[in-house]
Amino acid sequence: MNETKITPEIVEQHGFTPEEYAKVLEIMGREPLMTELGIFSVMWSEHCSYKSSRVHLKRLPTTGERVIVPPGENAGVVDIGDDWCVAFKVESHNHPSFIEPFQGAATGVGGILRDVFTMGARPIALMNSLRFGHLDDEKHNRRNKSILKGCVDGIAHYGNCFGTATVGGEVVFDEAYNLNPLVNAFALGIVRKDQIFFGKAEGIGNPVLYVGAKTGRDGIHGATMASAEFDDEALEKRPTVQVGDPFLEKLLLEACLEAMRSGAIAGIQDMGAAGLTSSSVEMASRAGTGLELDLTLVPQRETGMTAYEMMLSESQERMLIVAKSGREKQVVDIFKKWDLDAVVIGKVVEGHQLKVFHNGVLEAEIPVDTVTDAAPLYKRPMDGSKFKIQNSKFKIEDRKSKTENQMGALKMLLASPNICSKRWVYEQYDTMVRTNTAILPGADAAVLRGEGKRPANLVCLVGKR
Repeated sequence: MNETKITPEIVEQHGFTPEEYAKVLEIMGREPLMTELGIFSVMWSEHCSYKSSRVHLKRLPTTGERVIVPPGENAGVVDIGDDWCVAFKVESHNHPSFIEPFQGAATGVGGILRDVFTMGARPIALMNSLRFGHLDDEKHNRRNKSILKGCVDGIAHYGNCFGTATVGGEVVFDEAYNLNPLVNAFALGIVRKDQIFFGKAEGIGNPVLYVGAKTGRDGIHGATMASAEFDDEALEKRPTVQVGDPFLEKLLLEACLEAMRSGAIAGIQDMGAAGLTSSSVEMASRAGTGLELDLTLVPQRETGMTAYEMMLSESQERMLIVAKSGREKQVVDIFKKWDLDAVVIGKVVEGHQLKVFHNGVLEAEIPVDTVTDAAPLYKRPMDGSKFKIQNSKFKIEDRKSKTENQMGALKMLLASPNICSKRWVYEQYDTMVRTNTAILPGADAAVLRGEGKRPANLVCLVGKR
């Protein structure tokens, strides 16, 4: 085993509070190994565990007559009739987009596309909801403009190259977002009701396959970084931002859908935030099983990678598949046909332990449920005092209440970046790829053609332009 001494400095660098690390020690009954510490760190981050937002998210309605898959899987699924369903997901990529706007926004799009097609759905629409600081802010205008341009370019790049229509979104400016833009990406796909797949590691003895791109050192601790507060040294975290390849992901989409149709797959999940760690423990947790992984077999594009680095890497365009026993070669052959790596790296086992080996050495042995269901839960203060904005340029109370100069009032309103046309943004997106877009962006909603004998149009909220 790796015997690196865990110091208080290392614990702090991994984002743990003293109380959280004490809970890790209680769970393990010993000092964790470095790989184990990294696994707890990313899985207990806000980005993966929702330890601050779960209490609020549970208040939302999540069931209904047409809800096929509620929260808890990679994407939600809703029945739209004629045995067709839509799978959709929205996810934030805020912190990565501040550090590296282009790649941060691009990989946000790539991540939600994988969340959708891992359910067996073919993506047909993308949208986004963006928040930036004012572009004429004296102190931050150059940075705000750079973030805006980079994020829009990144969204356009990934969606356009991948080949899914970006049919709408919204853009809002406020000084509250000077140092922390919001980049929320949404994807929607369509799937037959009897062809939905789930991220479960089912079937004791079933082989576990790593498929897609090779693993590198990009994105290590990305989930932890995305959960931390930013400071003046935030840009030094640039190495934690992933780098995406939309052309490779298009191949991954087609290979995954073909493998699903073959009937050889028992479970599948994308490697998004926390990479191989989250995909393995979440699949095992949902199925109530354990996993054994041999990282020596993981395809790598860098030399000398450690078990810690491979488990926490957030290299893009990768999936974890549990194949039906005896049919792993069929899955491998399908991915090879699409020029993608596909390697058996482990198996589903009895019990509820994740065991990680590297070069014959046991690098981690953790009860699965402790990193998924036992994550800390907090009830944060909600007074909002930290976010009060002073001297806002567009505050209502700062405007003159005279009504006689209506033309002046109209010009003032039209000058607001929150009212003016956002055409510059959405014209950079390919809105017509696959030719399913019936109503284009620019109105209150876009409409896409659906599937089935009586094609039901899918109405996608765009937001005010």
